[in-house]
Amino acid sequence: MKRNIVLTLSVVIMLSCNTSNEKNMKENPINQAIDKANMDTTVNPGDDFYRYANGKWMDNHPVPDEFANYGSFHQLDELNNKRLKELFEETAKNPTGSREKEIMAAFYMSGMDTVAIERAGIQPLMPLLEEINAIADKVMLLKVIAKLHTCQVYPLFYFYSAQDEKNSAMEIACLMQGGIGLPDRDYYLTEGEPYETIRKAYMKYVQKVFMLKGKDENSAMASAQVVFDIEKRLAKASMTMVERRDPIAQYNILTVSELTKQTQGFDWKLFFEETGAGDPGKVNVNQPRFFAEAGALIKNTGMDQWKKYLAFHTINSFAPYMSSDFVNAQFAFYGTTLSGKVKLRERHKRVIEAANSLLGECVGKFYVGKYFPESSKKRMTALVLSLKDSWADHIKALDWMSEETKARALQKLDSMKFKIGYPDKWIDYSSLQMKKDNYVANVMEARRFDFMRGIKEINKPVDRQKWEMSPQTVNAYFHPNLNEIVFPAAILQPPFFFTDDDDAVNYGAIGAVIGHEMTHGFDDQGRLYDAAGNLNDWWTEADSKKFTEKTKPLVEFYNNYQVAENLFVNGELTLGENIADLGGLSVSLDALKKKLKGSEPEINGFTPIQRFFLAYAQVWRQNIRPEELQKRVKTDVHSPAQSRVNGIVYQHPDFYSGFNVNTTGKLYISEDKRIRIW
Repeated sequence: MKRNIVLTLSVVIMLSCNTSNEKNMKENPINQAIDKANMDTTVNPGDDFYRYANGKWMDNHPVPDEFANYGSFHQLDELNNKRLKELFEETAKNPTGSREKEIMAAFYMSGMDTVAIERAGIQPLMPLLEEINAIADKVMLLKVIAKLHTCQVYPLFYFYSAQDEKNSAMEIACLMQGGIGLPDRDYYLTEGEPYETIRKAYMKYVQKVFMLKGKDENSAMASAQVVFDIEKRLAKASMTMVERRDPIAQYNILTVSELTKQTQGFDWKLFFEETGAGDPGKVNVNQPRFFAEAGALIKNTGMDQWKKYLAFHTINSFAPYMSSDFVNAQFAFYGTTLSGKVKLRERHKRVIEAANSLLGECVGKFYVGKYFPESSKKRMTALVLSLKDSWADHIKALDWMSEETKARALQKLDSMKFKIGYPDKWIDYSSLQMKKDNYVANVMEARRFDFMRGIKEINKPVDRQKWEMSPQTVNAYFHPNLNEIVFPAAILQPPFFFTDDDDAVNYGAIGAVIGHEMTHGFDDQGRLYDAAGNLNDWWTEADSKKFTEKTKPLVEFYNNYQVAENLFVNGELTLGENIADLGGLSVSLDALKKKLKGSEPEINGFTPIQRFFLAYAQVWRQNIRPEELQKRVKTDVHSPAQSRVNGIVYQHPDFYSGFNVNTTGKLYISEDKRIRIW
């Protein structure tokens, strides 16, 4: 639940499935990332660079039935799944030798035991559902809501521990809006298509859940209407996705008594005690208006209505781990209606996904031991240091920033830490009690463990060794409160990272990712945090105004970027990621040019500058279903893949000279219109 600025990496290229990562990398040809067979060279680079770099690959790789979108990241994900399946199967056959192996084996075996899962049906949830059904008054209601939070069902809102935004050395209790089943508030409130069709499909899904619980068709639909009405009220009180990008607006420290007064008598003291958090003293309430409405709902809504709402959200939360009737009902809505998927992923992949989520470092410890070479960490460290130097050069060269703000920016950059591969200190899972024949119980046990591990941190010093991602996650992130960038082991593979490839490819791929994450420390959100990770505006007023003015053309550019018929990118929602893409590529390119020292040897007919941009574009290739694209444009802070390439490369002068692009190019941007912030 930490609010990290995360780079969602949704693409990489095909790898052979060797069990040794060192062997795998040595067998990759030097320019695997620059494979002409994947390019559409009939397209002029000035007309559509994304298509030029990726066209043939896209033609030959339609989205498989089990995916909503498909890119080279998903191919790497498939490689990781094969590796992890091998790990789990080996562990299941021989779980001796460590407590972690016993836990992994029991979890995996329970998830793969379809006979036991089908036989159990809804029974593993009956103790919780019976507690919900027994609610007779508001005290019992709050106790059940608290208990569901410990199972990470999170009805109404999210409760978690995070760093204090203005005292980054300490953890604090936090409350954040939630409690809805659709992807965002606008799905409840926006008129017209596709939202009306989605709302009807959602109602049918909620009805189906109640029918599976035992209700007849009419009473199930009546119950679904109750659930939807409560969620719609929560949606109306919720911040928009764009509003939630403002960290200042979401910093609202209240005592428990102040919070109780603002939420119409909601007994927060009782709630916190029942979760095991005790008295948190003070709480950061991210969205006060939302919690005022939640308090009004608790006060004015009848117990029978709450029983329906809580029962649905409990079943919906655990549906992926239950019998096939629940799994299929949920997939029909969330998988097919919202994302366009045709079929479920294979069971072992779904179980591995659950294990990665709930037992991340337990699994990651073995993944790293088998598949992550230390040589990757060494080369990655050198790349990060190279990018830090380049970033410093960029700051020093700015003509719009005062020397006073530059000095503070350089201080923040110098203080920025980085983590590579895996944690120095692993989470201790030894207290977990897993059963070989009860998947839902194991998921619940792991969730409670994770919830309590977080809640116990409230009002304690921050653990700066902690990771927010597991090593087997193909991703990267910048943490504003820790002022650190993190690169899990799984991303340090082709096409992001090559141990033996030329510098141009590495700087265009993983270098741009490193630069992207560093730039998050200086985007429209990250710039509000100082070198220590505190929400503390260190800019002069004049420089702050200049920065805001420089971001406006980028917002306008993406607001006008069309990705499908009548579908445009939201420039305000994606601003931080677009700043990071723009700055990250520029900083990495200059780092490469500094390393080349004027030498530009061609490889397979491509100069280093060309290989740099091609590596960047080919990292982001993907095909995507219309339903998924619609959802992502509405809810994702990242721009769609095509616009992350074409929206960025045409801003860079080296791209034009590198590919001989002139004014005849369809996507040519005149020099006076090109955007540069950092």
